[in-house]
Amino acid sequence: MTIRKIIKIDEDRCDGCGQCASACHEGAIQIIDGKAKLVSETYCDGLGACIGECPQDAITLEEREAEDFSQEAVDKHLHDRKPSTHSNHSHKCPSANAFEVTTSSSKLTNWPVQISLVPPNAPYLNDANLLICADCVPFAYANFHQDLLDDKLVLIGCPKLDDALFYQDKLADIFKLNGIKEITVAHMEVPCCFGLTQIVRDAIKQSDKEIGLEVINISIKGERVS
Repeated sequence: MTIRKIIKIDEDRCDGCGQCASACHEGAIQIIDGKAKLVSETYCDGLGACIGECPQDAITLEEREAEDFSQEAVDKHLHDRKPSTHSNHSHKCPSANAFEVTTSSSKLTNWPVQISLVPPNAPYLNDANLLICADCVPFAYANFHQDLLDDKLVLIGCPKLDDALFYQDKLADIFKLNGIKEITVAHMEVPCCFGLTQIVRDAIKQSDKEIGLEVINISIKGERVS
């Protein structure tokens, strides 16, 4: 234990948006029960990369007695985290085989739609226009199929309840392996949903690809506000 700088999270101000967790490359922050938590002092380097990402100013640096930062512990944490997360998602759905969908009553053209289940090398992803969508949007926005899904493949997930790092890595793999033309991100106006845009931006950067990005914001009343 030493006296050093380490982050402090004000849970009263935190709204669980997850942007800090996406910004923390050491995996020191996770969203637990709707709030950002420092999961281990040894994972926090005290540099505060997460501070500027918090829209609620809920994160500050304080100087106090804390466990020493350990890069070795971080490397093990990140290594252990990825396969376990993937394993948790990879066997949930027995009908997760990738295939194209053709129907006159729906604009859906791909299956599966969950980010966790879509194979990065699914043939329909090549040269696709992607709609990456928070999973509440289709329920809130009545014209989802006509206005947002037309001529796009859809991938859905929840940036608040699911693992942001897993999503970032999975999307980066999809972007690397396929000639994605354009990406549209659709999220709800609630703060916890905004993290999806940051996940996609980080995945584009990680993939070393140049892909156009449009962001659409849907209100809880079902209106398109941007």
